[in-house]
Amino acid sequence: MSPRAACRLETLGFTAVYDYTAGKADWLAAGLPTEGTAVTTLRPGAVARTAVPTCGPDDTVATACQRVAASGEDRCVVTSGAGADVVLGGLDQSALAGIDDARAVDAMRAGPATVRADEDLHELVGRMHTRKITAILVTDPEGRLLGLLHRDDADDALTQAHQGGRQAS
Repeated sequence: MSPRAACRLETLGFTAVYDYTAGKADWLAAGLPTEGTAVTTLRPGAVARTAVPTCGPDDTVATACQRVAASGEDRCVVTSGAGADVVLGGLDQSALAGIDDARAVDAMRAGPATVRADEDLHELVGRMHTRKITAILVTDPEGRLLGLLHRDDADDALTQAHQGGRQAS
C-alpha cells in the first residue's frame, strides 16, 4: 500500500494500517496473515509447529536437553536470542547426548536446512519424502524461526485439504 493510501485510511479511522514496502512475496514468505485466494493455499508456515524448543548460543547442552524433554520434540534450535530468533544451528539427539556443560554454539550443527513459510507445500513434502527428511525448520526472509514442519503433519494437512476440496499446494 502506498504511504498516501495508508495515511488516508488512518484519517478514516482505521488504526491497524501499515505501509508495507517489501511487497506481497516478502509478506507471504514471512508467514504473515493473508486474505482472499491466498488463504486457501496450504503453505509450510500454516502447518508448522510453532512451539519449538530453542536455546541461545551460550546456553548449555543441559539447558537445551531440558527444553527438548519438556517439548516432546527431538531437537533444539539454536537462535540468536534477544528477540531476534535468527536460526544459527541445531542440536540433534547426538549433540544433546554430548557434554552437559558444553555451550550450544560449540555442540550445534551450524546452518541447518530451512524453508520459507510461503513455499509450495505439496512440492516440499514430495522432496521431504524423496530425501527421507522427517522435519524441516520454517523461517522468515530474515532467517527468524517461525516453526518446525513435520512431514507427517504436512501429509495429514494435504490429505485433509484434498478431501475438503481446499487447494493443496
